[in-house]
Amino acid sequence: MHTYTDGRHEHGQNFLTDRRAARRIVSLVAETSGPILEIGPGQGALTLPMQRLSRPITAVEIHPGMAKKLSARTAKHTEVITADFLRYRIPKGPRVVVGNLPFHLTTAMLRKLLHSPEWTDAVLIAQWEVARRRAGLGGATMMTAQWSPYYDFGLAGRIPARAYTPAPGVDAGIMTISRRDSPLLPWKQRRHYAGFIHRAFTGPGRGIAQVLRNVTGAGKQQVGQWLGELGIRGTSLPKELEAEQWAGLYRRSTGDSRRSGARLGKTERAGPKRRSGGNPRGKQ
Repeated sequence: MHTYTDGRHEHGQNFLTDRRAARRIVSLVAETSGPILEIGPGQGALTLPMQRLSRPITAVEIHPGMAKKLSARTAKHTEVITADFLRYRIPKGPRVVVGNLPFHLTTAMLRKLLHSPEWTDAVLIAQWEVARRRAGLGGATMMTAQWSPYYDFGLAGRIPARAYTPAPGVDAGIMTISRRDSPLLPWKQRRHYAGFIHRAFTGPGRGIAQVLRNVTGAGKQQVGQWLGELGIRGTSLPKELEAEQWAGLYRRSTGDSRRSGARLGKTERAGPKRRSGGNPRGKQ
């Protein structure tokens, strides 16, 4: 993982040196298809073994000297580019994003990825607690809830701090993200839906029933009907709801349930399905 600075100082780095952890990442990438875009390859702990997949790799490294050294060790189908990923324009077309995310820039990099079109899967290393919450274990974050109708988030393992040199102060987690083939909501509603989620996570109320009444202006009976249809307890906290439940609440609060219920009603009534977390594409 890289610890980026603002560019005015040398970049401090923690290098993944545990081969077992690297093999785990590569095995997850092997379950996907298409070109690979790697964030912060460093010394090539992931880049070099990923080359055995015989897929085009573009590795974006912020440190010029390190990029030059890695480029001299890579195969012809691997291109090492010196650039700051936050300013890098992600190429068009389906691809798989892989990499160690700097802990203090994880949110910024995730936002860049989630707003970028066309890539299909991501296998990312982030701080353990962040990876856990993005996957919805112990409660989803507002950011995860805002994007869950469009992406499937998973947790594929834990990497101990000792797997790095020098060792960081906390463990890391392997986070997977897959773009949904069929979004739970239309993409054109994403911004409005994100606002709905923001109000729900920050609005007043001791449980989701109170929160929804305050956020939507709907009455107690109406909100109770929504929650009953979606199998949600009124005392549940926003962080405890699943992607299908949030999408269902949004549709009902905007009056869209009749128009879209025919396509998604069965999923809602059956209850949400939780991914196993070990497969970026959700294959069993």
